[in-house]
Amino acid sequence: MPVQEKEWEDRVKGMLKAELKRRNVTYAELVGKLADIGVMDSVPNIKNKISRGKFTAVFLLQCLQAIGCSSLHLSES
Repeated sequence: MPVQEKEWEDRVKGMLKAELKRRNVTYAELVGKLADIGVMDSVPNIKNKISRGKFTAVFLLQCLQAIGCSSLHLSES
């Protein structure tokens, strides 16, 4: 895998983890919040997706919606 792709994966993983941390949402709580919006998943599956940094834009948006995140800063500065 090109280094550039790994950098993108690390960046998106870090963004999602930061939003979860800002809201003090655990993976178990995320599973419940996702279920509330009709997305069924398990804690191990979510841990794996996020730790790999390989997940769809749909999953990212579902997570952000579930935790009440309405905006995301893309700049690293």
